[in-house]
Amino acid sequence: MNELLERYRNVLEGAAVPSPVEQLLGIRPVDIVPGQVSFELEASRDHANPQGTLNGGITSTLADIAMGVAFGTALQPGESFTTIELKINFLKPVWNGTIRADAKILKKGKTVGLVDCSVLDKDESLVAYATSTCMILRGDKARGR
Repeated sequence: MNELLERYRNVLEGAAVPSPVEQLLGIRPVDIVPGQVSFELEASRDHANPQGTLNGGITSTLADIAMGVAFGTALQPGESFTTIELKINFLKPVWNGTIRADAKILKKGKTVGLVDCSVLDKDESLVAYATSTCMILRGDKARGR
C-alpha cells in the first residue's frame, strides 16, 4: 500500500497524528481513497482576516493539503512530488462553520499531474475552487521529501 495512503488511514483511525500544519489550523481528514480525499476545517474567529471572514490563505492551505494528499496517494514506491503551481478562485465569504475540501486527481502522467479541489460550506455551496499542478520526483530528487 502507498505510504501516504496508509498514514492518512491511520490518522482517520486515530492511530497517527496529522501533520504539524494540520494540527495548528485544525484541518482534519474525513475520507481518503487513492487519488481522492476530503479534509475539513471548522472555520472560526481564529482563522479570520481583518475583515472578519475566513482568511484566503487558510482556505488555500486547506485546498493545498487536500490536493497534495490526493496526488500523493497515487504515487509508486520511491516517488515523491512537488507542487509547481497552485491556483484558487474565492467565490464567497465564510465567517464560521465547517468547510470541506474535496480533491481528486484529474490527470496523472509520467512526470506531471493535475488535481482539482472544491471547497464547500455546510450547505454544499461552493466557497472556492482550486487546481494544482504537481511534478513527480524520482531517484535523488525524491529522497528526503
